[in-house]
Amino acid sequence: MKIVIINSGSSSIKYQLMTMPERAVVCSGMIDRIGLETSNFTYKTDSHTIEEVVPIANHKIGLEKIAQLLLDDKVGVIKSKDEIDAVGHRVVHGGAIFTKTVEVTEEVKKEIDELSQLAPLHNPAHLEGIVVAEEIFSNAKQVVVFDTAFHQTIPEVAYKYAIPNELLEKNKIRTYGFHGTSHKYVSEKAIAYLENHSKIICIHLGNGCSITAIKDGKSFDHSMGFSPSNGLIMGTRAGDIDQSVIFYLVKTLGYTMDEVSSLLLKKSGMLGLTGYSDLRDIEEHAGNGNKDCQLALDMNVYRIQKYIGAYTAAMNGLDAIVFTAGIGENSSYIRKSVCANMDFFGLTLDDAKNDLRSKDIREINTVDSKTKILVIPTNEELEIANQVYELL
Repeated sequence: MKIVIINSGSSSIKYQLMTMPERAVVCSGMIDRIGLETSNFTYKTDSHTIEEVVPIANHKIGLEKIAQLLLDDKVGVIKSKDEIDAVGHRVVHGGAIFTKTVEVTEEVKKEIDELSQLAPLHNPAHLEGIVVAEEIFSNAKQVVVFDTAFHQTIPEVAYKYAIPNELLEKNKIRTYGFHGTSHKYVSEKAIAYLENHSKIICIHLGNGCSITAIKDGKSFDHSMGFSPSNGLIMGTRAGDIDQSVIFYLVKTLGYTMDEVSSLLLKKSGMLGLTGYSDLRDIEEHAGNGNKDCQLALDMNVYRIQKYIGAYTAAMNGLDAIVFTAGIGENSSYIRKSVCANMDFFGLTLDDAKNDLRSKDIREINTVDSKTKILVIPTNEELEIANQVYELL
């Protein structure tokens, strides 16, 4: 079975063409910095590698470029669209409706669209990906894997808000949790590596960031909430903020609700603090003496450390922390900063190990560290492929 995997983030698209059940990757690639003039595009097969810096204005243009190359006479890996048996899509928000992987129907698309108000940076791009894939691969099965599904195990004491009960019962307002495809994949790899260590904190750091307490292999608590906007400081999202700030913006400063939404989701986070949304740029400018960039990095790290402390208390212990996703896997600076002055939690980083680059699971803690510090490359595309294959 040939499956195309489309994994759209808020400013990126990762994609793979895989054969199942062999799990063989025929083609893979990524687009990041979508919406900027300096979008990075990669396309890799066994015989060809294309790397370009090109302006990609939105997810639709990116998806069309991917499809064009898959079918290209010279560098393509399929001769006909009909070779594709299924397309697997990652969708961030499944709300209370979708608790497992499903095949796409008109009703499913309608529900994903309605949930866009809860994930405005993500669900519209996912839906666009589904529509484009239906047009290009018209004979393939379209399947959706939801990020919220993994977090269905969060206990009521953690997912329920301290608001009137009817808002949960009638309107399903609660913590849902996100990046579940990544957290599920990485935590399973960590548990296998550690041989049944039961209390893990998984730190997913990319343009979107989240942290999950995982107890006995199940999601126990999570930094994001009703929508993927709460918790850690992100590329353009503020993360945790006092709700009275919103009232102040509207009632005193005259912002509309749409303007507040745009401010907190698209103009805040690292972008609002520094003028840059990409951590690579921020680290570079901080290294050159930019005080705003350095403070933003310090704030980012401090927020992560606070959550590590809270989740260690909630689980009554900690066996390992795991760094994953673009920043978590590649920024030795962020990893070192997060683990600094965390001796109370048994975290002792080995600087030499931390500076090494690898695509494999690796420990970056010292030999005598009481708590393991792991870097595990996420593979949401493989997790999606597994779930698509199991469903079909």
